Amino acid sequence: MNSEQPAKPIPPSRGKMAERLLPGGEEPDPRFTLANERTFLAWIRTSLALLAGGIAIEAFTSGLFIEPVRKGLAVLLLLLGMMLSGGAAMRWLRVERSMRNKAPLPLPLFVPLLAGAGALAAAVVLVFILWR
Repeated sequence: MNSEQPAKPIPPSRGKMAERLLPGGEEPDPRFTLANERTFLAWIRTSLALLAGGIAIEAFTSGLFIEPVRKGLAVLLLLLGMMLSGGAAMRWLRVERSMRNKAPLPLPLFVPLLAGAGALAAAVVLVFILWR
């Protein structure tokens, strides 16, 4: 009679990078991981829209804004787009780690910053459109 228990299969490795970025815990349901990825991609689309908006403001609104306002608004949108790109990556990683460790999901810290800066940019555009 064999008293040895069958060996547990070793799960396939996701690679050294994944092991470094996502240590410990257990694999979450793939649906949750894919939903986290879709959210990341939505933040990236928003980031690209902000970058395009910054470029458009600088390239096409010379007749609408005085130069310091135009450049300031373009720089604000470009910086927001850059910050949102980095923030989206960090958010994806933090959510993935939380799911793997069955911990509460982190709050998206850049949402208030994005909302405030977006409102400021919209207010500047509105003032200058009404002023003209």
